Amino acid sequence: VSFHLISPQVQRSAESVVLLDAFVSVLCLNLSEPAYGADIAQLEYQLEAGEHGLLIRVKGFSHKLHLLFKLIVDHLSDFSFTPVVFEIIKEELKKTYFNMLIKSEALSNDLHRVILEYGKWPMIDKYQRLMKGISVESLLSFVQAFKSQLFVEGLAEGNVT
Repeated sequence: VSFHLISPQVQRSAESVVLLDAFVSVLCLNLSEPAYGADIAQLEYQLEAGEHGLLIRVKGFSHKLHLLFKLIVDHLSDFSFTPVVFEIIKEELKKTYFNMLIKSEALSNDLHRVILEYGKWPMIDKYQRLMKGISVESLLSFVQAFKSQLFVEGLAEGNVT
């Protein structure tokens, strides 16, 4: 089952794209411990920052899949984090962005997508915005704005009722 949570907040600026990446990273970190039981039960989930919002994919036995999805949605609605976690996520994002900038193939793919896709922010803009700094308050206000204007697309494949 896949859900795409689309919000117009995402493509407003390079800062909003960086904040979405931080939001998804914090959410994944928050879910790692509570979703461990789902992993043992052979249920899989994936959270990904997409071009227009958050992609949520859950996969596994259909009779327990709704519990995993409910866990993800509960963490999404009650989003919180500590300042220490926020600093760790910022450092990880800096490393990730920098590594993408020093790889010529990744950089050329990014430039290609910027030219062809409307509203796509280049990696260098995201990296520069992150280096200027983002704050806890800006992340919390972005998440609030993101959740206030959501559109949802879903796709279910397989034996799902």
